[in-house]
Amino acid sequence: MARVPAQAGPVSVSAPAATGTAHQDVLSQAAAQVLSDNWTGASTVPSPRLYPHQWSWDSAFIAIGLRHLSPERAQQELETLLGAQWADGRIPHIVFNPAVALDAYFPSPDFWQSSTAGRAAGAPVARETSGIVQPPVHALAALLVHRSDPDASRRRRFLERVRPALIAWHDYLIDCRNFGGHGLAALLHPWESGMDNSPCWDEPLGGVEPAPAGSFRRADLAHGEASDRPTDLDYGRYVGLAARYRDGGYQDAGAEHAFMVEDPGFIALLILSEHALAEIAVELGLDADRHRSRARRLTTALVRRLWSEEAGIFLCRDVRTGSTLAQKSVTGLLPLVVPELPQSVAQALVQTMTGRHFGLGSATRLVPSYDLQSPAFDTSCYWRGPAWFNVNWLLERGLRHHGMPELADPLQQALVGTAGASGFAEYVDPLTGQTHGTVNFGWTAALVLDLLAQAPNSRPGR
Repeated sequence: MARVPAQAGPVSVSAPAATGTAHQDVLSQAAAQVLSDNWTGASTVPSPRLYPHQWSWDSAFIAIGLRHLSPERAQQELETLLGAQWADGRIPHIVFNPAVALDAYFPSPDFWQSSTAGRAAGAPVARETSGIVQPPVHALAALLVHRSDPDASRRRRFLERVRPALIAWHDYLIDCRNFGGHGLAALLHPWESGMDNSPCWDEPLGGVEPAPAGSFRRADLAHGEASDRPTDLDYGRYVGLAARYRDGGYQDAGAEHAFMVEDPGFIALLILSEHALAEIAVELGLDADRHRSRARRLTTALVRRLWSEEAGIFLCRDVRTGSTLAQKSVTGLLPLVVPELPQSVAQALVQTMTGRHFGLGSATRLVPSYDLQSPAFDTSCYWRGPAWFNVNWLLERGLRHHGMPELADPLQQALVGTAGASGFAEYVDPLTGQTHGTVNFGWTAALVLDLLAQAPNSRPGR
């Protein structure tokens, strides 16, 4: 069985005023050490204590960094995850490691009961997983992993092997989650957004009956500050939603869902990955038109359905009520990564990102997860304000794509410097850079490796 490494102390590398090649090498080695310590033999855990299993979008980001150390291990990261894909196409948000004790994490495999409750939806019999999903970054990750060593990738037929699974994954989201009827995949649980306790979910969660107090335990509080984590009431609602989805056999169509939300960040990443599937098709000598056409249709629907010119940001929509949700979250900025986003929309997003609501370049060096001006803003509580490294990596990528290096360059430097100084934190206070959550976090270390590989004179070690 796979070894679960012990939690090491935080690997902290302070950034000097002028980052040189020597410092880049030290930081690269420290990030590589985090990924080595978090490796289980087949995949990489986000954090050995707090998150001791394989998480879906974590593994996509981790593979993006691993490709600079070992393209083959990056391929294995994605293939391990895809090996737990359900027959209906969904990629579960957690793949459980049977070597980890049940009480190490909740909700644990005995809660999700995927191999039995998910049988009708095609859950794997030999692997225990969760029954919900996370944002679809995987095709982008597969394309970048291939490009890190295309000759070796072709010899292993990596893209040929993962492409059918990635297509089935996107088909599931577009066909089975189109609850609003506009072609946009909807979330059935806040955890599916990856931004668990965002204030965007407060209103649609308000009518969700929480699981009874005492019917579940919170393993997360044993490894982190309660003030950094979702409240007990929110957690009770999360558990209640997941239990009802499980008891309904993880059925999408024809079932009553208490939470259905169209999330612009989730949809933007699906569009980005559709473009990646098009590039994968070109690499394999196949027709890419299907993916390009679908990406364009999704982009049109995203702008028409969720763009708010008045707010200068994309807003979530509650499918049950049909109403938009007024909260300004970083998920509404993520469509900046969409390759064919109208330039006027991209420019408006940047104005919002650098304005008083997110303060990039003035009040903040990293984009916060929520509106600085809102009473709900919290510098330390998970997705209610702290800055996260994966979304900032995506936004840096979006800024470069839309021709804004004057903003992308300092954001890249802030990402690398803050990550090193914080011990590769899970997330940080966007105003001070103070560490929150756990340290030696998988995707933080991985994305630092990716950013360093783009820097001049970089030499990420294999």
